[in-house]
Amino acid sequence: MAFKINENCISCGACAGVCPMQCIAQGEERYVIDESVCISCGTCASVCPKNAPVEE
Repeated sequence: MAFKINENCISCGACAGVCPMQCIAQGEERYVIDESVCISCGTCASVCPKNAPVEE
């Protein structure tokens, strides 16, 4: 299952910088993950200071 970024996101960009698939981008309210590209590696979750990326 792919990861999704929840409302805890503070738009710091830490997750986007480490994603090996480069599937995280700045959205209107917070960063978003392209679920069709996400490989569920968890790298984004491991660096997020607010635990915003969660596996669906």
